[in-house]
Amino acid sequence: MLALGALALVAIPFGLLLFFVQDKWEPLREVDEGARDDLHRFALTHGAFTTTMKVLSTVGSAPVYFAVFAVVTGWLLYRRRPRLAAFAAVTETGGAVLNEIVKTAVHRARPIVADPLAHASGLSFPSGHAQSAVVSYSLLLVLFWNSLNRVQRWTATTFSIAMVAGIGMSRVALSVHYVSDVLAGYALGAAWVVAMIAAFDSWRPARQAR
Repeated sequence: MLALGALALVAIPFGLLLFFVQDKWEPLREVDEGARDDLHRFALTHGAFTTTMKVLSTVGSAPVYFAVFAVVTGWLLYRRRPRLAAFAAVTETGGAVLNEIVKTAVHRARPIVADPLAHASGLSFPSGHAQSAVVSYSLLLVLFWNSLNRVQRWTATTFSIAMVAGIGMSRVALSVHYVSDVLAGYALGAAWVVAMIAAFDSWRPARQAR
């Protein structure tokens, strides 16, 4: 029941964002376009900011995550934890597949600006970078939480939140996503993590094997 409540808590915001985007709700459209234009103007005149946003965007890209989780999965297999390795691999790759399915279904075009600072192919809603950031950093916290002390947990959590926020902001600042795309990515990523944790917990033929 707790897992279902948590899933509903993060799935509802995604559903609302999807409804407002498809309905072209005026207040959301104003936020999306205003943030796109304001951040783009700021980025054009602040080179250090733009460089930081590009670095964050690169760090939050699929090749980086897949490389990291290939190592993590291999390490878990080496430590003879096949169930945790399967959990990590399925959660990470499944999230990427889910994102592409939802993007195809919604079929929202990316923002267009006169002087783009970055280019991205594909569709816009929800942001794959934002979703992957939530999935990946949450997954790392879940996998290594028990091996961290109190200070390390606080540090890792704070760092993860900062990275998720920064990666999401970078996609808007570089004009390749709207704010609503990023928020939807966060919500869908959180829903996916909660669903996968619930599925993993239900797959316990031997609890001590975790």
